[in-house]
Amino acid sequence: MASGRATPLFAALLTSVLVVSACSSEPADPADMILVNGVIETLDESNPNPEALAIRDGFVAAVGSRAEIEALAGSETEVIDLQGQLAIPGFIEGHGHFMGVGLARMQLNLMNVANWDEVIAMVEEAVAESQPGELIQGRGWHQEKWDRTPEPNVDGLPLHTALSAVSPDNPVILRHASGHATYANALAMEMAGIDGSTADPEGGEIVRDGSGSPIGVFRETASGLLRPAYANAVDPDPYRQARLAAEESLSKGITSFQDAGVGFGTVDLYRELAEAGELGVRLWVMIRTSNEEMAEKLGDYRILNHADHYLTVGGIKKSIDGALGPHGAWLLEPYSDMPSSTGLNTTPPEVVREAGQLALEHDLQLCIHAIGDRANRETLDIFEEAYASRPGEDLRWRVEHAQHLHPDDVPRFGALGIIASMQGVHATSDGPWVEPRLGAQRAEEGAYVWQKLMQSGAVVTNGTDAPVEDVDPIASYYATVSRMMNTGERFYPDQRMTRMEALRSYTTANAYAAFEEGLKGMLRPGLLGDITVLSQNILEIPEEDIPGTEIVSTIVGGEVKYRR
Repeated sequence: MASGRATPLFAALLTSVLVVSACSSEPADPADMILVNGVIETLDESNPNPEALAIRDGFVAAVGSRAEIEALAGSETEVIDLQGQLAIPGFIEGHGHFMGVGLARMQLNLMNVANWDEVIAMVEEAVAESQPGELIQGRGWHQEKWDRTPEPNVDGLPLHTALSAVSPDNPVILRHASGHATYANALAMEMAGIDGSTADPEGGEIVRDGSGSPIGVFRETASGLLRPAYANAVDPDPYRQARLAAEESLSKGITSFQDAGVGFGTVDLYRELAEAGELGVRLWVMIRTSNEEMAEKLGDYRILNHADHYLTVGGIKKSIDGALGPHGAWLLEPYSDMPSSTGLNTTPPEVVREAGQLALEHDLQLCIHAIGDRANRETLDIFEEAYASRPGEDLRWRVEHAQHLHPDDVPRFGALGIIASMQGVHATSDGPWVEPRLGAQRAEEGAYVWQKLMQSGAVVTNGTDAPVEDVDPIASYYATVSRMMNTGERFYPDQRMTRMEALRSYTTANAYAAFEEGLKGMLRPGLLGDITVLSQNILEIPEEDIPGTEIVSTIVGGEVKYRR
């Protein structure tokens, strides 16, 4: 599924061409594709930098010298001349929301707005193009990234007044960049029956002004109170969402995507697309729904390497807390900038324990969203109890995010064999407000402590949590090796990864975290022919040049699915 079309010159110089073997006869079993004349980083220590590589039937068939590999070329072999560029194992998105990536391209993108006034202007423009009563959605706002604090405000969050004034006849629902808070206008709240008497749900908060009236912001589970406002909206086309998500992922060099939480209906959609050969990228999926529904249906959804290795259901997802930005991360001690709060426990620990038992019964990994130090401690306690019931088993349960840890809990990751499923770009994106939220000591001791975790023996993976951040692996790779924030300062640079560590976190580590190291993450004979070609060698170029690296092509199973 290519989202770009090469120019004739580019095709001639940089991409694949059909060649006729120079040999007098066809090889007995010709390769479908060979890559030559570039830097090939296999991440296989036994053969790290071969001159060339061959793919046959979707898998790496051989690596070796150029002469050895060219001898495998037949009249139908596709030859990719790398022109000195870098080929690596295909990037694996270690934690993202696949359908959310597609949906983000179908609604207002608020990721780069400078302030609240720009949000209002974008909504006003959308209203002008909409019918009365039509729901207007957006995602990506983050009050900490704005160039000025809106007035009036509560905890830096604007009141709905100005937004409601430009959208009197359209419900408006705008999700925070983290996905852990939602902004609604007056009509959306009216449609949902929300007013000053509405109680906070367990694990959530309606942000209110001094008189107790909702200002329009809903933290964590309180966002669910807005469901009635969606009632008259037309559901987004799920097939288009999936197609857009695949196009976006392939254009960023992603060949596999670990989808961090969907329902059974979405898995049915993925299965349909995979069987039709239309999924685009390989998906490893976590199921996210109630324990009751999982107990009823999981037996029919243990899907492994379905449709030519395009779909696996490998995990169960629960969230035990919220996000740091909207003060939803669950902390052991109060927030430094909000002493009245220690954040929110969004799923009771006993419910998480029940999910763990379901994971054990169905041979699935338990994947827990935990950001705050209290959330991580509670999660590790649950994991430790479950591991004790299965001594010696290789469970590879995962903490999704693991952003802020108490120093006493860092060694537990390595000792237990827990995967720290982290996102490099979050460190630099969140960095400017981590210290105000946590204070200097907590931030230094436990915020995004990649090196400390790896030194404990833990596997640390990488991703973007898209659409919370752009799904671009290059941006997250750069953040991982530089810890450079948009302020021009580095966020605790002693915890950054080396270039090779960062590349492994996006390939071999992500494969291991999904029990897929026997299929992907390296370029070794017998593993899938999933390859990303980069315009620059990110292992060697100056650090400041890394963000300018472009995706030249994305190859999935020996098929070029994206060309620059």
